[in-house]
Amino acid sequence: MPNAENPDAEMPDEDLKRELLELALEAARRAGGLLRDGRPADLSVAATKTSAVDVVTEMDIAAEKLITGFLAERRPQDGLLGEEGSDSEGTSGVRWVVDPLDGTVNYLYGLPSWAVSIAAEYRGETVVGVVYAPMRGETYQAVLGGGAWLDGVRLSCRPAAPLDQALVATGFGYLQERRAHQAEVAARVIPLVRDIRRGGSAAVDLCDVACGRVDGYYERGLNPWDLAAGELIAREAGASTGGRPGERASGELAIAATPAVFASLQPLLDEAGAWHD
Repeated sequence: MPNAENPDAEMPDEDLKRELLELALEAARRAGGLLRDGRPADLSVAATKTSAVDVVTEMDIAAEKLITGFLAERRPQDGLLGEEGSDSEGTSGVRWVVDPLDGTVNYLYGLPSWAVSIAAEYRGETVVGVVYAPMRGETYQAVLGGGAWLDGVRLSCRPAAPLDQALVATGFGYLQERRAHQAEVAARVIPLVRDIRRGGSAAVDLCDVACGRVDGYYERGLNPWDLAAGELIAREAGASTGGRPGERASGELAIAATPAVFASLQPLLDEAGAWHD
């Protein structure tokens, strides 16, 4: 059955989607446990040393190795795309898109908003998404056409509200010039919404849209692994997603919001130049 995002896409059968979901859930659980339990209790943020950053990088790489090894063992014919360098085509039509640690700065500082994000694409279309946030004790999941769920409870984004009553999440890049422009965009947005939040994990922000903790989210500069699982979860919870008008969410600009907020937020962000540095 075709879907609204890509009506020409060939969809996998229900058995395959169920298998992919179960594998994504197990891989995320294992990687999340490794990251949670393997983080040194005395990990500190040093201004002049790289030791703390190196530990986080090592944990990130170890988590991706765990995930990709687990998936490759069970489905060796699939492709893989991961933040830490995994990139293979595969022959099955399935590609896994993996962010082993979304929210690395939060992880470094001991903040709870970080997650493992795993999505499965079939012939280019995301059909399964799992976001596991260990410190929140929450597992979000979605299958294309099957709704979005949080630990067995079906998710739904917030009811319709005007933009001036919307709580909107966003994120900022690491490059100085990009951050400066993103601050200018945020200054345009703040007077027109209830308030803005900056959580530090795109995957968690997208899931917060899905479960109604925020009305919308936008960010420039996301990578496919930041976006794939969380966007599907948000859409399956009833959110609208996209980028610039008429375009899909991408690294240029990603927006997810309740349909009413999306209708106002998208043109505002386009006019404010949120899609460029």
